[in-house]
Amino acid sequence: MKSICLAMILSLSLGGYRTEKPITISGTVYDQQTNATLGGVAITLAGTQVAARSDANGHYSIQAEKGKYLLFEYIGYESKRIKVGENNVIDVHLIPAKQSLDAVVVVGHGKQVAAEMEGSVVAIRAGGVHRMAFAPQVYMPRPINTESYKGFTENKFHNPLEEALSTFAIDVDAASYSNFRRFINNGQLPPVDAVRIEEMVNYFQYDLKGPSTGEPVAIHTELATAPWNPKHHLLRIGLKAESVPTDKLPASNLVFLIDVSGSMMGPNRLPLAQASMKLLVDQLRSNDRVAIVTYAGAAGVALESTPGDQKIKIKDAIDALSAGGSTAGGAGLQLAYRTARQHFVKGGNNRIILASDGDFNVGASSDGDMEQLIARERQSGVSLSVLGFGMGNLKDSKMELLANKGHGNYAYIDNITEARKAMVTEFGGTLFTVAKDVKVQVEFNPAKVQAYRLLGYENRLLEKEDFNNDEKLGGDMGVGHTVTALYEIVPVGVNSSYPGDVDPLKYQPVKERSFVGNRKEVATVKFRYKDPDDQESRLQQVVVADRPLELSNASGDFRFASAVAELGMLLRNSDYKQQASYDGLIARARGAKGADNEGYRAEFIRLAESAKLLAKSNDFAAGDE
Repeated sequence: MKSICLAMILSLSLGGYRTEKPITISGTVYDQQTNATLGGVAITLAGTQVAARSDANGHYSIQAEKGKYLLFEYIGYESKRIKVGENNVIDVHLIPAKQSLDAVVVVGHGKQVAAEMEGSVVAIRAGGVHRMAFAPQVYMPRPINTESYKGFTENKFHNPLEEALSTFAIDVDAASYSNFRRFINNGQLPPVDAVRIEEMVNYFQYDLKGPSTGEPVAIHTELATAPWNPKHHLLRIGLKAESVPTDKLPASNLVFLIDVSGSMMGPNRLPLAQASMKLLVDQLRSNDRVAIVTYAGAAGVALESTPGDQKIKIKDAIDALSAGGSTAGGAGLQLAYRTARQHFVKGGNNRIILASDGDFNVGASSDGDMEQLIARERQSGVSLSVLGFGMGNLKDSKMELLANKGHGNYAYIDNITEARKAMVTEFGGTLFTVAKDVKVQVEFNPAKVQAYRLLGYENRLLEKEDFNNDEKLGGDMGVGHTVTALYEIVPVGVNSSYPGDVDPLKYQPVKERSFVGNRKEVATVKFRYKDPDDQESRLQQVVVADRPLELSNASGDFRFASAVAELGMLLRNSDYKQQASYDGLIARARGAKGADNEGYRAEFIRLAESAKLLAKSNDFAAGDE
């Protein structure tokens, strides 16, 4: 009887130590103020190594026992500790750090150090000295802005008697516009060097007819009064690439090269990159293939090349990525090119798509190193497209160089709508090249043109000899792409300070504007390109007749493109802005908005209005100094 009682007591005693079986807790993490979902939030089971991270949509899932605590932590937000109960769905609302100090003096070892921090303040007494410190759960150094942009000198007016030819490589990049939008939406004017007029103009699609003669690209021209100087003319050159149905596009061999270093932490970086890549995955077909290469302190293959119809597998691999560590960008590029070559599709679309903020800091990292690497690798037939993410750390100059040298395009993704534009709306143009090494050369007739100036393309200018040199790189045009270039022209006979006067030459006769060629021609536009698989270029050309339109009679696309260019000149405070004005360009853009099914032109008008207010605010601030 005694043994039975002891057994019962022991059984009851051990029962008290029985552990709860883990259950799956899931939910969504939100910003309490805006109710926006938060991606990249760290979720930890207190006292254990069990951890998870919310995905791009704020969703998370983690194993936990009842009675245990989950800790939710995210930079810039107060940590939250929640006890696991009966409910296995727990939605969490994080509170942004409320208090901030611009500068606080931290006393240590007899020195005063100024630091910028955010968080709740607590007082600590040590060694008889009161020190101000911050509660560790909300301590956060305020990020330093290390964005970099390549400086350039804007194009000036040229006299066609001295320089009759203007030569440049086309540019289909649109990163400058979406970056400008990000600054305006954050209540700031963009840095001058972040404004590239050609990229702002080429952000928009224009209604141009595609080629009908079997060529991959058609050329169009239009001449009208310049909006910012009625005595001058504005020449618009438009290129339109052929459109190809999606089911007729060649098979793709893609490598997603994704930066997962510490600089990609934050909702507008890796989580947005992941969401963007998944939008692209939705466009892929069964004959397409995708591999995923990642890099942080080192590079690795996160997903071997996988058929495009295995979308769940590809998306799961994308969702599994998390940020942390340094940035071995050079090693990542090398591995991505090696992976692309291993699965090369002859006659197909072989392309690396890099998603990064461009902050390479381990291994080959300088612009020169990157350029040499890509110059070697592009001979393999693998192109490189670049998607820029993040703010405060964006290396715009490096991202642009990588895309230019890699036979690809560069886009800046500031929100999911822009990701949709790049990955869905312009899917063919983003990924499938129909004409490569595209160059434009314009010869101006000195009998009609006193001076001319190319708006933008400063980073794409070529020597006149480069036009016929097939070794010199041009830009690439994808399926359905449009490219616009604008020239401001001072007609002969107009009293103008452009291009400026110089003293008469001493050792050669003075050149005169004598009649040469056709008096009815303002210029001849030549266009040179290569088919995607060829190394020898082909030539097309058109003549620009001397029949300028009044601005009000110009096409809606002409008037809208001129408004975008005018805004670019104002944002750059151009030496050649002349009578440019926010009111004038906004009114013109409104009148030329057209159907605007996607709403991009309406958005431009709103951004221009905001830029006007910010510029006025800056003028007032400057006057107060």
